[in-house]
Amino acid sequence: MSAPSTRPSPFAPGTLLSEHYVVEGLVRLAEGRMFYLAHNDRPDRARRFCWDCGNDDSPQTAERCVACGASMAARRFLISVRWDADGFQAYADYFEKRIHHPGFSAPVDMFFQDGVLCSVVLWDGEGLLLDEASPLTPVQLLDMAQRTTGIFAYLHQSGVCLSRLGPANFLISEAGRVTLYDPDVQEVHPGPVPAEDRGADVVLLGRLLLRLTPPGAGALLELFEAATDGRFGSAQDLGQALIPVIERGVPPLRTSAAAMTDVGLVRALNEDNWGWTRLSDDIVLHVVADGMGGHDSGEVASAMAVATICREAAARLQATADRSRPRLEAILEESFQAANNGIKQHSERMQNDMGTTMVAAMVIDHKLALLANVGDSRGYLLRDELLHQVTRDHSLVARWVEQGRVSPEEARSHPMSNILLLTVGTEMNVNIDIFSIELQPGDKLMLCSDGLWGEVEDAEIEDCLNRYPDMRQACRELIRAAHHGGGRDNVTLLIYEAPPAA
Repeated sequence: MSAPSTRPSPFAPGTLLSEHYVVEGLVRLAEGRMFYLAHNDRPDRARRFCWDCGNDDSPQTAERCVACGASMAARRFLISVRWDADGFQAYADYFEKRIHHPGFSAPVDMFFQDGVLCSVVLWDGEGLLLDEASPLTPVQLLDMAQRTTGIFAYLHQSGVCLSRLGPANFLISEAGRVTLYDPDVQEVHPGPVPAEDRGADVVLLGRLLLRLTPPGAGALLELFEAATDGRFGSAQDLGQALIPVIERGVPPLRTSAAAMTDVGLVRALNEDNWGWTRLSDDIVLHVVADGMGGHDSGEVASAMAVATICREAAARLQATADRSRPRLEAILEESFQAANNGIKQHSERMQNDMGTTMVAAMVIDHKLALLANVGDSRGYLLRDELLHQVTRDHSLVARWVEQGRVSPEEARSHPMSNILLLTVGTEMNVNIDIFSIELQPGDKLMLCSDGLWGEVEDAEIEDCLNRYPDMRQACRELIRAAHHGGGRDNVTLLIYEAPPAA
């Protein structure tokens, strides 16, 4: 349910970029980015450039640099391409700073070609954090937090502040080490960033770390929530708060859920969102939302929906000692409704059309799951290797299937399949479906947007969930399957697994 793409046409393999590079291929699409692998084997040039000393006088056939003697073997590069011209000058100013730091993959080149800005780093096999499902391990999270606070402190001292921060801004090595990469630059000051402006980047980091943290990681969650709430005025302040957590260490955690979102292959904007939060020692809420309404609407609606249902459910649960099933169902429905009405009121204030679908699963002691949904984001149950759709789509075509007017197979490709009868935030006090599941050991729940089930048949989803027992790997493979199916929409999924029998 995303806005049309404004992404430029990709560079084809073999395209010559600037003076040094040959495109090997497009490796990843993201919001506002395309990532390419490239090499520097350029037989069209008489001379070769040395990446060690910068000399450009070595003959094309030379095995070593004529100036420094370094090997002239072909190099490989990761090139980030962005097309939002509003950020070009800030990034160019940042590049001119030539900032280097151990926790940072520094660009070695920057150039403009065909109206886009290309930023280049030497590539040594690192992957994009964008390709990793949440959560990371506690060790990875602490290392990432410590490294990033260090580079943030250095960036701020160098006058650089950021506009946003996400998985696309990090690389991850084969050993699992995360480094900052290709930052989104807000502004470059002539001197250090003013002290009062440094906390904003720490908030961005806190938000990202929270999304990468499992619900059960108490000490880490508290620290990253404090960062998100703006309680650290600088990266150094957060770095100091990290020290006792690192010294104590965080024990390994059994991960009961994994999640991942992706912009897809056609859309330029990701309007999907997801979240999870621990409501009590034995209750966790998981949520997926798929926004609609275009830029500054759909992504706002889905983010509001996830944040509101999590916040309201926590507040309502803390306000009562009643843990009966009827009360928990009521809390889930009331919190869902609060999200719906809040979005509707915000939409009226902003005088725009926004809404979202949403599916949520409240899991109680790994024994009971309460699912709620509005729209066509779905909840599935995998039990005994068989996949079952739990939720009902609130769509016109789904109603026709129930009435026997079209078959499930016809519904998948029906031209009216995108018409929804109910959504979150388009009317006050929406009707919410609630489903109850008595969980068995090894059961898996999957929440997803229509970007998954619309591109991947249920049988293939079932096969993938059975083939990849690791939930993070299953998330990655299902995203890949959605791409193979066409990737025409944003895709988001969250997988929860009940612990196996003791």
